[in-house]
Formats: sequence, C-alpha cells, structure tokens
Amino acid sequence: MNSILLEIKNGVAIITLNRPEVFNSFNREMAFRLHDVLDACESNDEVRAIVLTGNGKAFCAGQDLKEVTTPELNPGFKKILEEHYNPIVTRLRSIKKPIIGAINGVAAGAGANIALACDIVVAHEKVSFIQAFSLIGLVPDSGGTFFLPRLIGFQKALALAMLGDKISAEEAEKMGMIYKVLPLESFEEEVNQLAVKLANMPTKALGMIKELFNKSMTNDLEAQLALESKLQIEAAQTDDYLEGVTAFVEKRKPEFKGR
Repeated sequence: MNSILLEIKNGVAIITLNRPEVFNSFNREMAFRLHDVLDACESNDEVRAIVLTGNGKAFCAGQDLKEVTTPELNPGFKKILEEHYNPIVTRLRSIKKPIIGAINGVAAGAGANIALACDIVVAHEKVSFIQAFSLIGLVPDSGGTFFLPRLIGFQKALALAMLGDKISAEEAEKMGMIYKVLPLESFEEEVNQLAVKLANMPTKALGMIKELFNKSMTNDLEAQLALESKLQIEAAQTDDYLEGVTAFVEKRKPEFKGR
C-alpha cells in the first residue's frame, strides 16, 4: 500500500498521508515518499495549489513509535529529525505555491507541527491538536517551537508544549493557531473549493507573498521593506499582473495562468 497518495485535478495536487491503521504516523519510508511527492508538485507547472490531508480518522499522529522502539528498524532521532521531519517542514515553507493543511482528524506531535507549517490550515469541528511530546519525555520538534509562539503567543505556546493539552479545532481557531473550522459534513467540498480558488489565482504573486511572510519571521523593518520593493517590482512584470489590471479596466473576471 502506498503510504502517500497523490491526485492532481483542476490545478490542485491532493497529497494524502495513507497509513490509517497507525493514524498516519510517520516511518522512514513514508517520510521519504512525502519528500519526493512534494518535490514533484513543486516542479510540476500544472500544480498551482497543494492540499495536504490524511486518510481515515487521523491527520497524523506524529512519529511511528513502533519504529523507534524496534532496534532493527530504529534510525535514531538524529536521522529522524535531520532526514525526515526537518526537510518536510522546509519544503512546505519553501515551495512557492499555496499549501492548504486540510486537517481531517487528530494532529499530534510532529503531525500537529507539520500541519502548522502549511500556509492555510483548516480543520473540521471534530479535530484536535496535541503537542504530545512532553507526555513521553520529549521536546517539540518539526518547527513547533518556531511556529507555535508566533501564531498564538509565547505564554500560550509554552503552556501547550509543557502540558500537552488537547486543543479542539474551535479553540485552535479562536487562538489563531489555524485559519478556519469547517463543518464536518461539507469538509472535503469546502477544502476543494478553497484549493481551486487558490489554483486559479496569480500563482507567482502567491509564491512571493509566501516568501515575504517567511522572511518577516526574522527580518527587521528595513530588510522587509526592501524585500517588499524587490518582489513588487518582480510581480509587476508577470503576465498575471498584466491580466489582472487589464481585467479590472475592462470590468471582467481575470483569467490567471500562473505566469
């Protein structure tokens, strides 16, 4: 069985974590498969938006603990972090296409933090998020200590990391951890609508917006203003900008091509 599924339709790549029997927890094979699929989506010009979701009752329960507790299977935490999770998080942030985290079930440990590394995170009303690391004597990884305090504030993030509280999707939305909670019964339909909307927007501009927000995490104001100027000049040279302003003048809906 493929641990990662990929479907491309209407400019949208749907990537599905597919180890439902272990709540889509990561082993070495699944991590490397996700690396390859993300790389393929990045290089495929037909893909203009990406959805990352899970199969079954969970989005992702983090690391497959059977792998790390079986001596002949255990790659060790150094390899797990440096070769599995860190490359996944950096890919999610560096791909210049919008990535929706469509959280279909519990997101725990590394699974929760991979979700938070996506550009736009939506979840249905039955979803929960858990920084489960401290509950087994570990520390947050996969970018959790970077993204979480920036999303919800230092005090709240530190408490969640230490206590390992289970946070409902509604609570996550209220504290700014995720973009929106969607109804369970229309979850897939609304995720698809959002993804298709993004896929029909000016892809290069969205990629530049993503780059700007990434850099804003570490830039000072002067550096950020300079980067805004640089990327605005580049955006103004795209075909989609010309189409956007032409459509505005002609009072019609623009037809962006991602160029």
